[in-house]
Amino acid sequence: MKFENRITKMLGVQYPIVQAPMGWIARAQLASAVSNAGGLGIIETSSGELDAVREEIKKMKQLTSKPFGVNIALAFVRDPNIVKFVDDAVVSQGVTFVTTSAGDPGKYCKELQALGLKVFHVVPTLKTALKAIEAGVDGLVVEGGEGGGFKNPQPVMTMVLLPLVREKVNVPIIAAGGITCGRTMAAAFALGAEGVQMGTRMVSAAESPVHQNWKNAIIAAEDTSTVFLNQFSRPALRALRTEKTTRLERELVPTYQGPPVMAEFGRAKDLYFGGDMEASIALSGQVAGRIDSVKPVKQIIDETVHEFFETIGGLGRQYAS
Repeated sequence: MKFENRITKMLGVQYPIVQAPMGWIARAQLASAVSNAGGLGIIETSSGELDAVREEIKKMKQLTSKPFGVNIALAFVRDPNIVKFVDDAVVSQGVTFVTTSAGDPGKYCKELQALGLKVFHVVPTLKTALKAIEAGVDGLVVEGGEGGGFKNPQPVMTMVLLPLVREKVNVPIIAAGGITCGRTMAAAFALGAEGVQMGTRMVSAAESPVHQNWKNAIIAAEDTSTVFLNQFSRPALRALRTEKTTRLERELVPTYQGPPVMAEFGRAKDLYFGGDMEASIALSGQVAGRIDSVKPVKQIIDETVHEFFETIGGLGRQYAS
């Protein structure tokens, strides 16, 4: 069961499985477990806590000898010189892969590549994908609207977006949104991806630093247990349904004059690490409805890889004989 494609070669990983760069969550504890299991762990910057991020990147070097990456969330990194931060905190630690998101892909792409980095940009639509290609990115993370976190206000689901983008571009694609197992990974590959990104599945992992209450909420989720908020403004987002998010679902409409959705993240850590599910917003994808247990990262990745090959082999035997 060996992978060999443009993603594995470019990232230097055993398996083309990437962990999503979730704010406060995608730090050394989780990311090192992903890298050690053969995937690619990613360190986040969307928390905006750049001093903490620097330390987490250093910690990764102590916890794993495997490759890992860093996400540069352009809208959230409050540093006037992002490139200098990347050079000092990322490149200096031997990192060779970054994803960029939440901003103009052309703003720093060439400068980051000049530092020796491979740059993938996260895109939610065909238009943004083509803009990123024009900017010269090395690859794309194509993110369907069923995924958790901050989204395009007009979401396009993976089943439509991924093959649409693949038809128009030739760069390597990592598929995100709805990926949680080998069958969904196989489906993504059939639609044109060469790698996959897992977010909600990793939030629920044993090594995830979030409170058990959040993990339990994912395990208890049904297929209809997420809400899509703020879709008439920016940023839109997908999260688990709670009393708070159900209220916000009704209030965050064009005529609503209350505080913007980002104000609801003021007590994020009380939810993330304190377990108060009404303190903030638990960003999660629809795929929460398919997750029924907490598992170690290595088990998640091993099972995904095994099921991937079992799925494509079974389809070949059934239909290509």
